[in-house]
Amino acid sequence: MGRRQGQSSVNVRELVLDGLLAIEREQEYSHVVIGGILDKYNYLEAREKAFLKRLMEGVLERRITLDYAIDRVSSVPVRRMKPLIRELMRMSAYQILFMDAVPDSAVCNEAVRLAQQRGFHTLKGFVNGVLRSLCRNRDKMVWPDREQDRERYLSVRYSMPCWLIRKWDREQGREQTEGILEGLLAARPVTVRIRDGLTEEQRQAVREELEQAGIGVRESGLLPCAWHLEKSEGMRNIPAFSSGLLTVQDIGSMLAVEAAGIGPDAFVMDVCAAPGGKTMFAAQKAYRGRVLARDSSERRLALLEEARRRLGAENVTLEQWDGTLPDETRREQADVVLVDAPCSGLGVIGRKRDIKYRMTKQTVDTLAGLQKQILEQAQQYVKPGGVLVYSTCTISRAENEDVRRWFLDRFPFRAESLEPYLPEGIREETISRGYVQLLPGLYESDGFFIARFVRE
Repeated sequence: MGRRQGQSSVNVRELVLDGLLAIEREQEYSHVVIGGILDKYNYLEAREKAFLKRLMEGVLERRITLDYAIDRVSSVPVRRMKPLIRELMRMSAYQILFMDAVPDSAVCNEAVRLAQQRGFHTLKGFVNGVLRSLCRNRDKMVWPDREQDRERYLSVRYSMPCWLIRKWDREQGREQTEGILEGLLAARPVTVRIRDGLTEEQRQAVREELEQAGIGVRESGLLPCAWHLEKSEGMRNIPAFSSGLLTVQDIGSMLAVEAAGIGPDAFVMDVCAAPGGKTMFAAQKAYRGRVLARDSSERRLALLEEARRRLGAENVTLEQWDGTLPDETRREQADVVLVDAPCSGLGVIGRKRDIKYRMTKQTVDTLAGLQKQILEQAQQYVKPGGVLVYSTCTISRAENEDVRRWFLDRFPFRAESLEPYLPEGIREETISRGYVQLLPGLYESDGFFIARFVRE
C-alpha cells in the first residue's frame, strides 16, 4: 500500500515499521511520532492515512496480546528477536488477528519483502514460517484461562501490564477495573470544542464543512460545545479548524474549566498550561478578563502560542515559568487558578497507547510528589474567596484522592460541591464533596480527575 509523489514511491507499511522502531528504540511518544508521519506524508490518500494510523495505534494498543500470540507459534520469543524483526512481526500479527480486510497472503509476503529489504535475508524463512503458522492457528489459539489465572487473562485480553490491573483492582474494585480496561480499548473518536457564541446557522456550516471532508460528526450528550469526530485525519486542513472555530479538546478537559465557574471579568492563572485546551476555553469564559498561561517548557509554550494565534485569544498572556517555584508578585491576585498537573496519564491510554508500557509504580509516586510541589506554590496565587481547580488525566489514587486530601489538610481551602458546574449527565456520589473521578467507558471522556477548592 503506497502512493507515488513525483519520482518517489512511499510504502505505508515501511512508514509504520520506522515509526514503531522510533517509539521503541528512541523512546519517542507514540502520538508525536504518528502525528509527525501524517503531517510529513499529508499527500497520501485518506484510506492510506487511515490504514497507517490504525495499524500503528493497533500494534501499540495490543502489544501484550500480540507478543503472547507470536510466542505461541515461534521458536524464538518476541523479547529475544532483533528490534526490527520484533516490530515487523508485531505489525504483521496485528493485521492477521485484527484486520480482516487484509489478506493473510499479502501480510506474509510484504513482511518477507520488508525483512529482505532491510538486510535480514537470512531471516526471511523464519518470518514467513512464523506468520504462516499464526494464520493457521489463529482460530485455535489457546489463550489464558480466566478461572485459573484472572490477572494473566485480563493482561493478555486487554493488553495491560499486570501491575496496573492489580492497582485498579485494589483502588477501583474488580468489576470497575474490567470496565476501565474495556473503556480504554473502545473506539476513541476525536473530541473537539466548538467556539462559544456561534449562531445555529454558523454551527451547521461548520458541521457541513466537516462532513464534506469525509469526517463523521456526533454532538455530545454532555456539553453542547463538544462534538465527537470519526475519520478525522484530515481535520487540520479544513478552514473551520485553521480559523479557530473548533479545536481539539477532551470532554474531561472541558469539564475541568466548567468546574472553575469562570466569570466574564475573571483573572485566571493556568500554571501548567500547555498544550492549551483549558487556557483557551478559560479565555472564552473570561472574555472581559484575562488569562495568564504558564509552562516550564519553551517548546510547549510554542504550542500555546500557536493555539493562541489560531483561536484569536487576545486576552491570554504567556510566560515561561517553573510551577514548582514561588512568585511573590502574584500572591492572592487570581480569581481562578487552574492546576492541570503533570501526571502518569493512565486515563488517556486509549489515545496515547505507549503510556502503559512506560509507566511504573515508582514513577507514579514521584509524580505525586511533583504535584504537591506545584500545588504548594499555586495556592498562594488564589485571592480570598477565589477558586483553585486541580485536575489530572489519570486513574490513580496516589495522584488524585490522596493529593486532594493532602491539600485540604495543609492549606486554608475548603472543598466545594461540583453540582452547580457539571452537566446533569454526570452522576457520581463524590460530586457533592467537590471532586469526581471520570472513568473511560462510563462517560464520553478519557479518565479524568477534577477537584474544586475555595480559599477561606
